[in-house]
Order: sequence, then structure tokens, then C-alpha cells
Amino acid sequence: MKLEEFQTSVKQDSKPPVGLNAPLQALWHERRGEWHEAHKLVKDTEAPNENWIHAYLHRVAGDQDKANYWYSRANKVTPKVSYEEEWKQIVSALLP
Repeated sequence: MKLEEFQTSVKQDSKPPVGLNAPLQALWHERRGEWHEAHKLVKDTEAPNENWIHAYLHRVAGDQDKANYWYSRANKVTPKVSYEEEWKQIVSALLP
């Protein structure tokens, strides 16, 4: 799947595409405005990619202190790009 297909799925489908891992499902839900569903998928893990998404979610929610904490756990610096650009960067990094 490519980024464009993922974005189309968010707009057109009522459920994430079959076979998506939890991190990509979280990003799919976040893009649909389902922040709590996205957060549930990444909050109880220590994997760097999930921590990156966790940080992004808190950044979007306006909780910069928590976002900074999770960026550090993901070995990332707090980005200076828009939410949209960061979302695309994360999705692109995680798509096979």
C-alpha cells in the first residue's frame, strides 16, 4: 500500500484496511478524528514507532509536555513541521 491509497482509505472506508498493524491503524483512526481509538492502540507499548505515534497524538491534542516525553522515548526530536506533514512522514515510514 502507498501513502495515497492509505489516505483514500481514511476518507472512503468505515474500517481500517485488513492487515494493517496497530501503529498504522492508530494513524488511520487519528486521521478520522478518532483520537481515543488511536491512543488505545499505542499507549501500552514501548516500541519506538508506537512511541512516535503516541507523541504525535499528544502533540495534536495540545499536550506538549506529554508529547515531548514520548518523542524522547521514541528517540525523536519534537518536529517543527505541521501535524499533516508529520502524519505523512510517520505513515510513509511505517508502510511496507
